[in-house]
Amino acid sequence: MPLADVPVSLLERANSRHGSTEAEALARVLERAGHAEELGYHRFWLAEHHGVPGIAGSAPAVLMAAVAARTRRIRVGSGGIMLPNHPPIVVAEQAATLEALHPGRIDLGVGRSLGFTPAVRSALRTGPAAAERFEEDLDELLAHLSGTAAVTARPRDHAATPVFVLATAAGVETAARAGLAVVFGGPAVHRRNAAGRVPALERYRELFRPSSWWPAPHVVVSANVAVARSRAAARELLLPEAVALAASRTRGAFPPLEPAEATAPDALPARARRLVEQTLAASVHGTPADVADGLDRLVEDTGADELLVTGGAFDVDAQAVSDRLLAGLFSSAPRHGPAPADPAPAQP
Repeated sequence: MPLADVPVSLLERANSRHGSTEAEALARVLERAGHAEELGYHRFWLAEHHGVPGIAGSAPAVLMAAVAARTRRIRVGSGGIMLPNHPPIVVAEQAATLEALHPGRIDLGVGRSLGFTPAVRSALRTGPAAAERFEEDLDELLAHLSGTAAVTARPRDHAATPVFVLATAAGVETAARAGLAVVFGGPAVHRRNAAGRVPALERYRELFRPSSWWPAPHVVVSANVAVARSRAAARELLLPEAVALAASRTRGAFPPLEPAEATAPDALPARARRLVEQTLAASVHGTPADVADGLDRLVEDTGADELLVTGGAFDVDAQAVSDRLLAGLFSSAPRHGPAPADPAPAQP
């Protein structure tokens, strides 16, 4: 599929920034969503994190409601709601309420991740086996959404909300068996077989069972992307989050983002420095021409039906420029009309 024909969306984690409040971080989410709609992005998704000092986005359903009320056309979704943290009927009721209020604009992405620390998992009441029952919880969620469960999730007077599974290499099989779209990212995107394809996505397509939700396999590939007028400026845009991510893996806490000049990798311990470089190497960043080439290769290698752009920046203005430059690479993206439609799932 030509790059210009691939719908592109944004995932927002509501990063906190040194020197700003968490309330200001949430306000910036709403502001960015409005700009994303003006630029013609397809979806605007919100993530779920709990007890993370550097992320204010803990309640995706609440943020989805705020974003949907602030916009008119762009699709709004969760990237994702973590099923181990919630009873499936509660997730179904949240999605149904949002869909009833904003018909045809709501996406439901779900994942299986647990809280980052034992204290967070305890606060969420998630035991060691919570992630192991993900497939069972997913089946129950779909039953509630389709109206076939023993308890009816309300409101019912709405169309089916498209469901996506956020998956690692192992999780793609769950999405395939359920007949759902898959959101795929991380290191596994860069693993290729002899034919240059991604084995996990080949497996997803082979095992996919058509369902009332999605009649055919649908792959959304996520990637950390930054666009600037120079490669150095794009790298600088990614650096604060890469350093924060390295801190989370070496010190156990993802801190608020610091300005790039305060996060020089050379000052970090060797292991953290390696993690920063690995994160930057796995991203797609550079000038518009660099990023167009990188995303072209990503779409060709993965057969992606859509792209989901991840990553947060300390420099809000530079992030806005990156969003605008990236949108300019997709000539088919509408600037004032409705967002591209999803493959219409049948009514369950």
